[in-house]
Amino acid sequence: MKTALDNEAAIIADAARALTTNADYDSLVGMAGEAQCVLIGEASHGTHEFYAIRAALTRRLIEEKGFHAVALEADWPDSFRVHRFVTGRSQDTRATEALNDFRRFPSWMWRNTVVVDFVEWLRQWNTHNKGNLAGFYGLDLYSMHTSIEAVLNYLDKIDPASARRARQRYACFDHFGQDPQHYGLATVAGGAEPCENDVVAQLTELRRKYTEFIRRDGHIGEEEFFSAEQNARLVMNAERYYRAMFHGRASSWNLRDRHMFETLSELFSHLDSGQCAGHRDACAGRTQHRPACPRTLWRAYLRHRLQHL
Repeated sequence: MKTALDNEAAIIADAARALTTNADYDSLVGMAGEAQCVLIGEASHGTHEFYAIRAALTRRLIEEKGFHAVALEADWPDSFRVHRFVTGRSQDTRATEALNDFRRFPSWMWRNTVVVDFVEWLRQWNTHNKGNLAGFYGLDLYSMHTSIEAVLNYLDKIDPASARRARQRYACFDHFGQDPQHYGLATVAGGAEPCENDVVAQLTELRRKYTEFIRRDGHIGEEEFFSAEQNARLVMNAERYYRAMFHGRASSWNLRDRHMFETLSELFSHLDSGQCAGHRDACAGRTQHRPACPRTLWRAYLRHRLQHL
């Protein structure tokens, strides 16, 4: 007599397909059709076989379906260093160097041999397809202090007076050390004043200066502004996230997912809308420049949101 486990195994066996040759990917690539996002799931945080399959599938989506962005369940500033490398705007000479900022646990999620090979391939693809560049982006929000540094570095170069104001605002976090959880605990349980108004004010000022800053540097300036803006928005959402951690897991988890959705939407707008392919712990996508995304619940959300992008 069949058990529930037997039935579940039969369903998996019926849906599963072997991926041993490049031709085995044909039907999966064909299923992408003209979709704006392809979500590429995986059930681990580091299994070589999953990573290799995901990389192979993402390469074919870029080559054959015109995808122009890979978006990971990773932090924005770490990923944007890789983006600069794959688009030829970095002082890094190898993928291993470009991935050096992925230090937060679990670092092996993105600093592994499969990702190194994929990043080297993506750089070569972009070198030979200047009119069809594919980018590399992060959707997560765990880089609060690194993102603060990125905003300050950007402003130091383009507007020192704005940088001084930003330092004054972000100094609100100095009393809590480098672990953002200490900040969350101190504000929720210790009666410390939250930094919410400061981080909102910083993002607002940065956005007000968009036209002024973009005028100075053209296309590259627009990309660097976009990255600084995403870092400032990340700091704002991370500030809320670390306070929410001490109100309940569901509330903080929803905040994190919402931030990743927002980042994906910002990417669509920045890249001029289009199509996207996504991984469980990463995404690949296509637009006029197209991105990629994570998580099962995203499917219904993206179906709704993409109708309005």
